[in-house]
Amino acid sequence: MTFFDSPQLAESAGYRACLRCRPQSSAGSEAEERVERARRYLNDHAGEPITLRRLAAHVGLSPFHLQRAFANRVGLSPKAYQSVKRMERFTTSLKRGETVTNATYEAGFGSSSRLYARVHEDLGMTPSVFRSGGMGVTLRYTTVPTVVGRMLVAVTERGIAAVSLGETEVALVASLRSDYPKAVLRRDRKGLEQPVSRLLQCLNGSVSMDCLPLDLKATAFQCKVWQALQDIPRGQTRSYQQIARAIGQPSAARAVARACARNPLAVAIPCHRVVRGTGELAGYRWGLERKQRLLALEQTR
Repeated sequence: MTFFDSPQLAESAGYRACLRCRPQSSAGSEAEERVERARRYLNDHAGEPITLRRLAAHVGLSPFHLQRAFANRVGLSPKAYQSVKRMERFTTSLKRGETVTNATYEAGFGSSSRLYARVHEDLGMTPSVFRSGGMGVTLRYTTVPTVVGRMLVAVTERGIAAVSLGETEVALVASLRSDYPKAVLRRDRKGLEQPVSRLLQCLNGSVSMDCLPLDLKATAFQCKVWQALQDIPRGQTRSYQQIARAIGQPSAARAVARACARNPLAVAIPCHRVVRGTGELAGYRWGLERKQRLLALEQTR
């Protein structure tokens, strides 16, 4: 899940402005302004455990009304928002080279037991492995043009580890290097002809990805979500709520959305086939226009 500091930044990343709260409107309600004050307060006191009562007193709302207004506008409760931001700080510290211990306390977890209680759900691996940045891993990669932009494919000895879409090879390789800063990257166009050909056929709607090995770092929950995405028939869509029900966790629609946002394999794991309950397109890691184009290609065929 990603947070933006302004509606303009969110829209530039491909997200649609909320039709209910109208963040671009000059007539924002007083409650909405207080929710924004609450969010900024949480950001400014990131290392502190902020209770709902303390936060409500700061913005002049009752705890009940703040909880409801905050969840409506931000999509998370104040407590869940603090938790997500805390994990963001933790992973940023690890990428910066901090030790796991320093990163744990800098992020505000207070103890390692609190960190490990949820680290596998958020990282899909131990903190030390995440911190290594892919040390000891060799990634062979190549990029090819497609109807939805440039596609990068990267594989390990175990299978396909990354499939991403973008405008330029330079940007795609830079993103791969950011995800695996200590891995060895080797361009290998000829050696990746088979998986690239299969992905292009999959993108064009003629085959599935069932026969290609994948090398995924994922939690058990993410694996269930991603498998459910692969079960969506080509040319069809499902809502986040429908996916949550399909995996036997009907109250986990938001967690399903988070799993979709963290999908590392565009096209191979078709998160573009998941939409809002109303049928509208939701955000897409590789751009909303690409999502629309991919769905149009599949529905046409």
